Amino acid sequence: QEQLSESGGGLVQAGGSLRLSCAASGRTLSGYAMGWFRQAPGKEREFVAGISGSGSSTLYADSVKGRFTISRDNAKNSVYLQMNSLKPEDTAVYDCAKSRAGARLSAVPAEYDYWGQGTQVTVSS
Repeated sequence: QEQLSESGGGLVQAGGSLRLSCAASGRTLSGYAMGWFRQAPGKEREFVAGISGSGSSTLYADSVKGRFTISRDNAKNSVYLQMNSLKPEDTAVYDCAKSRAGARLSAVPAEYDYWGQGTQVTVSS
C-alpha cells in the first residue's frame, strides 16, 4: 500500500529552522515530481515548494522563496523541506504530495494524487 509519511514538524521560535521529511513506502518516488503544501486554520491549502522527478528543477511560492529549500534523495525514497528564518505566518499543517503519472512540476494541488497525513509546524513570535 502506498503511503507518504511526514515528520520533523514542531514548535519553533520566529527566526528558527526546521527540516521536514517525507518518506514513501509501497512505491518509488523516483521520476515523480513532489510537492510540499500547507494549510493554516481557516485558510485554503497553499503550495509551498515543488521539485521535479530528477531533482533538477524546483519551484517555490513567493512567500517562502529564499527561506525554504526543497530537496530529494531518490535512493532513500524521500523528499525534504528545509525551512529557515521561520515566521509566525508559516504556522500550518505541512503535507507532502506525489504528482500524477506524467505530470510536470506544478503548484496546482489537482496535479498530485497521493498525500501524506501532514505534520504540524508552529512558529511562535
